[in-house]
Formats: sequence, structure tokens, C-alpha cells
Amino acid sequence: MDFKIFLSTLLYLTFNCVAALKKEDCEVCFTVVEKFSATLTSAMKEDKKLIEDEFKKFCKNSKGKDNKFCYYLGGLETSATGILSEMSRPLQFNVPTDVICRKLKKLDGQICDLRYDKQIDFKTVDLKKLKVRDLKKILNDWEEDCEGCLEKTDYIRRITELMPKYVRDEL
Repeated sequence: MDFKIFLSTLLYLTFNCVAALKKEDCEVCFTVVEKFSATLTSAMKEDKKLIEDEFKKFCKNSKGKDNKFCYYLGGLETSATGILSEMSRPLQFNVPTDVICRKLKKLDGQICDLRYDKQIDFKTVDLKKLKVRDLKKILNDWEEDCEGCLEKTDYIRRITELMPKYVRDEL
């Protein structure tokens, strides 16, 4: 009898270790939940409703993939659905981030499909090897236009002109 309990416990633990979610698998969820959790005081964590209200405030200033994550959870006014309680309740009981994100992934698979864009190292990148789409994205991230740009060389020239303004050399 004891052997069966031991074996079932071992299988359960093995399954949970294998099913553990890594930060790379769900990077936006991990980042946002950890960042938000750090803003909560212990008094805030005692009330689930207060956690949800704080998350909605947190989401008002979010941008990019963080904003999309907020949308999926129901932290924005424009959100179509709301599974915010599935994050707030575990946060209330100090559940680890990987467990929260795994639970959210089961409810909405899109949550772990969110990925941050890779940062470009302008010291080593060869702009000529980037696609026009990536060049346009650089300009868009800098909130700059490229009026009259028709060819790839036009975009490269514009980025090169703006580099001193946006790319700082670290000492």
C-alpha cells in the first residue's frame, strides 16, 4: 500500500516538473506578472478586488506586448473577455509566476504566444542585411517617418541619419 502511494506521488511530482513553464516559453506573461507583482504591497495582496483594480491602473500605461497581455486578461476597458481573477487570486496567495502563467495559458493559449521583439544591436548589425519590414519597424519604434522612401537604400540612409539621436554609445 505504501509503495502505491509513493509511486503515485513520484509520478505526480515528475509530471509537475516536466510541465513546468519556462520564462522563454511565456516571456510576456512572466515579465508582466513579475513587474506588476513587485508594485503590490502586502496590504494590497490581501484583497483580490484591490489587486484587480491595481492591475487595471497598471495596464493604462502599458504599451506593445504588455498592453496586448493586459487586453487578453481583461485589464483594459476595451478587453473583450476577463480572466483577471485567474491572476489576482493566485497573486493574493503568493503563487509563483510560472504557475500563474501556466494556468493562464490553459485558459487562453494566446497569452504565451506573445513574444517581445528582439532588440537590435546597432554596433554590430549590418543594415543592408535587414529586411525592409525590419527597417520600417526601427523607424516606427523611433516614431520617425521616411517620406519619399521607395527603396531599401532610402530606409538605410534615413536610419543612419537618425542613429546619433537614438543610439547612444555606452561608456
